[in-house]
Amino acid sequence: MMQNVHLAPETDEDDLYSGYNDYNPIYDIEELENDAAFQQAVRTSHGRRPPITAKISSTAVTRPIATGYGTSLASSIGRPMTGAIQDGVTRPMTAVRAAGFTKAALRGSAFDPLSQSRGPASPLEAKKKDSPEEKIKQLEKEVNELVEESCIANSCGDLKLALEKAKDAGRKERVLVRQREQVTTPENINLDLTYSVLFNLASQYSVNEMYAEALNTYQVIVKNKMFSNAGILKMNMGNIYLKQRNYSKAIKFYRMALDQVPSVNKQMRIKIMQNIGVTFIQAGQYSDAINSYEHIMSMAPNLKAGYNLTICYFAIGDREKMKKAFQKLITVPLEIDEDKYISPSDDPHTNLVTEAIKNDHLRQMERERKAMAEKYIMTSAKLIAPVIETSFAAGYDWCVEVVKASQYVELANDLEINKAVTYLRQKDYNQAVEILKVLEKKDSRVKSAAATNLSALYYMGKDFAQASSYADIAVNSDRYNPAALTNKGNTVFANGDYEKAAEFYKEALRNDSSCTEALYNIGLTYEKLNRLDEALDCFLKLHAILRNSAEVLYQIANIYELMENPSQAIEWLMQVVSVIPTDPQVLSKLGELYDREGDKSQAFQYYYESYRYFPCNIEVIEWLGAYYIDTQFWEKAIQYFERASLIQPTQVKWQLMVASCFRRSGNYQKALDTYKDTHRKFPENVECLRFLVRLCTDLGLKDAQEYARKLKRLEKMKEIREQRIKSGRDGSGGSRGKREGSASGDSGQNYSASSKGERLSARLRALPGTNEPYESSSNKEIDASYVDPLGPQIERPKTAAKKRIDEDDFADEELGDDLLPE
Repeated sequence: MMQNVHLAPETDEDDLYSGYNDYNPIYDIEELENDAAFQQAVRTSHGRRPPITAKISSTAVTRPIATGYGTSLASSIGRPMTGAIQDGVTRPMTAVRAAGFTKAALRGSAFDPLSQSRGPASPLEAKKKDSPEEKIKQLEKEVNELVEESCIANSCGDLKLALEKAKDAGRKERVLVRQREQVTTPENINLDLTYSVLFNLASQYSVNEMYAEALNTYQVIVKNKMFSNAGILKMNMGNIYLKQRNYSKAIKFYRMALDQVPSVNKQMRIKIMQNIGVTFIQAGQYSDAINSYEHIMSMAPNLKAGYNLTICYFAIGDREKMKKAFQKLITVPLEIDEDKYISPSDDPHTNLVTEAIKNDHLRQMERERKAMAEKYIMTSAKLIAPVIETSFAAGYDWCVEVVKASQYVELANDLEINKAVTYLRQKDYNQAVEILKVLEKKDSRVKSAAATNLSALYYMGKDFAQASSYADIAVNSDRYNPAALTNKGNTVFANGDYEKAAEFYKEALRNDSSCTEALYNIGLTYEKLNRLDEALDCFLKLHAILRNSAEVLYQIANIYELMENPSQAIEWLMQVVSVIPTDPQVLSKLGELYDREGDKSQAFQYYYESYRYFPCNIEVIEWLGAYYIDTQFWEKAIQYFERASLIQPTQVKWQLMVASCFRRSGNYQKALDTYKDTHRKFPENVECLRFLVRLCTDLGLKDAQEYARKLKRLEKMKEIREQRIKSGRDGSGGSRGKREGSASGDSGQNYSASSKGERLSARLRALPGTNEPYESSSNKEIDASYVDPLGPQIERPKTAAKKRIDEDDFADEELGDDLLPE
């Protein structure tokens, strides 16, 4: 046996870690291909485990199992032996019990190391759903779910659904309380659940403006002594009374809530005191509000309290206290660290962190806080500047100096610009320009803003050269200033270079997509370029931003009119009327479109509305007068032509229209008086004299001969004047002929119709009719004949005292010798 014992070789030093790197090649699996015994076992059943059977033969059971040399028992027990010595190497022994080889296998049990033969585990005992405890738990779960759904609906803006869910939660919670009282003692009632249900219900009542129900629900919570800290809800009740403008009760409940809050909860006490101050301001009790805000500013100063304190002192007119309150406002710390957003080194990790926090939610909140602070300070300065000193300029100067000494140094320049704007509102343009020119010399941001305002001022003053110059300065100072680019585009637009103007407007939109002025102007530019589709797209985009802008709606209607789509134009103009129902220009445009469509009744309605709001529009008056003549309501047409004669007293046609309407209505005496009055005002009007001669002749008046002589003299003078003009044109163009021709042209303006009146003259020409009395002998000027566009009118009965002689207009007259040709 000693031959198998190997002694360790003796070494000079006893190395405890020696031998671990020795490697026996018999354990090398890469040499299994060369192992004859292993390859024999693989090719034959030598060493193969037999299939597991339910029973083992008795011989196998009674045969002793031993570990020896060789593999004589491998086939009998189903696996090769592992304790044999091969080629003088001892193989490691392996455990058999952990793999499932126990004596139980020899007694007929199957190989089942995972105990799978036992079958599935018996199911857990089912809970009894009908038990009271399970019902209560399920009901609690449903109540919690309803409360959560109510809160989610409120956050989504569905207030009615939120209220319904809150009511359902309240009903189920009451059922839950009754069931719990039947099963357990009242001490085991879930007070937290009851509190949350009632509080949510009261909140939903409040947001749905059901204030009485909300107050009742809050009273239930407050009066229940089992709810700890429920007294703070009296602040919510005070908010409801404030919404109802019941200021006395609101202050009462705020003070009750203030008594319930411990002194350690400093922030909550400050908020309640702010609410008390706001209530005093709305009630007009500024002195009490000042006491509240002074206390807040001494304990925990904040922006809102400082702003409201300034307003209160402004309301009572205390100049010195206004200054002190403003100084307190600008000393409120913002608590914003701007240095952390500046990378101090070239460390890439630090730079990545800095870039990540430059626009995160905290940074956005800080920007909003800073913007709010600047808004409060600017508003307070604009409010108190005109009253704290003898003049608003001195007041602005004081505010600017105070702001420069504070942490809001950049607001000083904005106050200067606001000072210039105040000068503009007071029509003091020189002072405004002077201030802006001073600011134009400062840093780039202020320089750009000042130059932009100067450009706008000069543009409104029609000084396009100066406007363009300052627009260039503004653009060069800040290329990303959309207002400066828009002003530059306006100056180019005024010079007629529409393509270049469109480029400036586009650049302004690229810098600021919300610049509505640039979008509006580019639409006008496309309209000038006759690119109506692109113009329509611009105005439709602008309409999506400014839903109720009358200017945008009108431009859309105008483009549809240019595109010869009157139905769409009318539809958009109707939207304009819904926004501004009293705009006479829009109403007259609607009347014009309906008139083109042939709908006279609708056209009359809108023309009449336009006349009612602005009774001085000659075109509207002309259309209404012509409309009543078309419908043969002569008496109604008279009032419109009289209004036109008052607006344009130098135009003879309106008075002739009035006289003609009197004649058609049968009021000859009134017509005669009107013609006489017209003749006194315009003694050289031939048309008026013709009607006077005819009217006086038919009425048998002696004035007929006198008017006939005047008419003959005027016609003769007119004939001589025309001959002189003709001879002057045919000759060499002497100075005398030119002067006479010019004089003739000037005098002819007295009885010639204007360009705007030609439409009415064409419609009202020959007012009485061709076969009726008082027909004018000349068709060149306005006469009394009437041609109905819908067909010949019904002939009125003859009312003249004498018969008409068609051959000669003046056959009845006895002409004197002075009227005979020489």
